[in-house]
Amino acid sequence: MPNLSWHDYLNILSFVAAIAGLLLLLQPRQKKVDEIVETEQSLLKMTFAYWMVYCTAIGLQKIVLPDWDILQVNLRLTAIFSYFLTFSCLLCLPLHRLSSRQVV
Repeated sequence: MPNLSWHDYLNILSFVAAIAGLLLLLQPRQKKVDEIVETEQSLLKMTFAYWMVYCTAIGLQKIVLPDWDILQVNLRLTAIFSYFLTFSCLLCLPLHRLSSRQVV
């Protein structure tokens, strides 16, 4: 078991927070929501899911044996792609809000 630094503890806490955020978004709603709110919730769900994948990939990099090079490379690529997907979802959320509020 590797020694955990403060970054690892922050990563674990962030993973738990992403699970909590996803669970809050998955609660059923009684009211019918419009398409704009549904799209925003979908973007938030994708953000939390991608962040959970990122935290998992970073955590598994610490556990995997160093002589498994191909697995290390795959975990690094997974972490990079999920980080960029998280960033793009976070960037799309305010852009979607701006576009939905504009009068056509």
